[in-house]
Amino acid sequence: MSSLPLITTAERRHRLGRRHRLAPSARASDVPQVADAVIGLHATDAATVFLSARARLNEGGPVAIERALYEDVSLVRLLSMRNTLFAVSTELAPYVDSSTARGIALKERRAFLKHLDEDGQGLDADWLARVESAVLDALDAHGPSTGTQLSTAVPALRQKFVYGRGKKYETETGVATRVIRLLAADGRIRRDRPRGSWTSSQYRWVHTEPWPAVPPAEARAEIARRWLRSYGPATEADFKWWTGWTLSDVRKALAVVGPDEVRLDDGSTALVHPADTGPEPEQEPWAALLPALDPSAMGWVDRGFHLDPAHRPALFDHSGNIGPTVWWNGEIVGGWAQRADGEIVHRLLGDPGSEAGSAVAAEAVRLATWLGEARVTPRFRTPLERELVAG
Repeated sequence: MSSLPLITTAERRHRLGRRHRLAPSARASDVPQVADAVIGLHATDAATVFLSARARLNEGGPVAIERALYEDVSLVRLLSMRNTLFAVSTELAPYVDSSTARGIALKERRAFLKHLDEDGQGLDADWLARVESAVLDALDAHGPSTGTQLSTAVPALRQKFVYGRGKKYETETGVATRVIRLLAADGRIRRDRPRGSWTSSQYRWVHTEPWPAVPPAEARAEIARRWLRSYGPATEADFKWWTGWTLSDVRKALAVVGPDEVRLDDGSTALVHPADTGPEPEQEPWAALLPALDPSAMGWVDRGFHLDPAHRPALFDHSGNIGPTVWWNGEIVGGWAQRADGEIVHRLLGDPGSEAGSAVAAEAVRLATWLGEARVTPRFRTPLERELVAG
């Protein structure tokens, strides 16, 4: 028998409840604590940031999360892991920027300049630099502005180019979205309050300073340390998938950290933060209703310890995006949705017991009260979510 420490499936679920701040006794007092607990909150869908934070906070409504994003600026959105938008604490942002966002920004810029060159209008790096400078000047002059407002202030943003000229997918498109995306990826602008409510993705933009430079290897090692604390036990493959880094960068970062190896229930091995092999105490029973793309559902390639594979078809879309989920003591046991009248409806997949049923129902009431008049529809819709909405 292996001499490696054993971490059971039950202990992995206990870890998730405590370290991801989902058990009531582990809930956070502020939004940056929530984001740091899971490294970052998925932000592709605007509502996910708010609903993921809500599930992990002791108290506070959408206003508290808006304050962190737009007033205190203690939480910021960065295009980062897996080329996906995440909301991370400003304390962690320089490490995410250096380890991940910088590389994405460089690739995005090279690709855009290549498309401009192929279009043949003479739009080049010098032209792009002038347009970017004009956008920053416009933000300085006018304050927070939407993309439409920036296009009015900077006529060059209304320029169009042909993407894929001569190809079957050839299409004419504007440069505004690409230029704004590049400036955001470079850390020279950031998303400010959206038009409309907190569920909107029509952001205003503000001029900001790039993040402090951190050596990339140091930044990747720091991300690896934090990820192992939050998501371990996990595998090298899990970490590669979660970050989107090359295998070489993954292995170098893990080598710096020096994780310990543990044994899992099925006899396989996984990695944990150094010396993080002790037993994980069981916490109080807990239920959670988490939004689509919540980090606790998206942290591993192999999610078998908290998700029955038989439930995947109901809870995932065709691209592998998970929808709203119902949790009981560290395991996904169903899904939920909000109907047009605001009602929160859910379905349990299997029978987790009467205690679970009562706790989930109470959590649904808590969520409905928190949402109030707000209505949330996931950007990536799943079979079960659609069924629940339809009634």
